[in-house]
Amino acid sequence: MEISEFQTIFSEFTNFKKNKFHPLIWINGTPKIGKNVTIGFFSEINSKNVKIIIGDDCDIASFVAINTADSHKKCIGLAKNIERKDIILENNVFVGSHCVIKGGAHIGHHSVIAAGTIVEGVKIPPHSLISGNPMKVKKGYYSKKKRNNK
Repeated sequence: MEISEFQTIFSEFTNFKKNKFHPLIWINGTPKIGKNVTIGFFSEINSKNVKIIIGDDCDIASFVAINTADSHKKCIGLAKNIERKDIILENNVFVGSHCVIKGGAHIGHHSVIAAGTIVEGVKIPPHSLISGNPMKVKKGYYSKKKRNNK
């Protein structure tokens, strides 16, 4: 069975819409995804009612959640609505497996998010290494590496 045939059948029985990547990647809403982007299996991109931009040449590993929605305040009665914030990944961003990128995050170009990192909704400068939970940001980490490799 061809992948497109599988995706058609899979989409009929689930809420996973057809996408150009793979049937086991859940894309909700209409994110703007650049050129030469790779997305690993079992990843989620949830841009329902909000903006997600993924720049060119990004590599998103398997089991990654890029989710603009935060419903915890609604669930416990502190808000009436689900909070939704935009997410931006600039060009050449690598996202390791099992990461969560929360609404409000803006990741600068040529940055790496280490596997298992929970990315908070803040602006992170280019060439950064982001790791851990709580996340730690090493600003300019990869610009220093590039200079040392010359």
